[in-house]
Amino acid sequence: MIASTLAKQLDTIEVKLPQAKGKTENRQSVAVTINENNRFFIDGERVSKASVKQELLTLLSQKEDKVIILRAQKTVPLEEVVYVMNIANQNAIKVVLAVDAQ
Repeated sequence: MIASTLAKQLDTIEVKLPQAKGKTENRQSVAVTINENNRFFIDGERVSKASVKQELLTLLSQKEDKVIILRAQKTVPLEEVVYVMNIANQNAIKVVLAVDAQ
């Protein structure tokens, strides 16, 4: 997993990201956002938690590099973040964790 400050450029869903030092990755990817209400968004479109896996697999099937940018409000329970990471792990999808620069 990579931590990146790229997050603010990817999505219009406003979330307060955790802070970390890291480099910006510039790839064609899919943004997964989890907001403060534990609602899931894929590329800015709200999706149910139950449909996250299928939506991701459908979108990423059309891309050469299978990469998601995971943007989670810093107050989101870790289990929600792990839920998305498990989907990625089981499907050979790279995860970039979006963070704010320190």
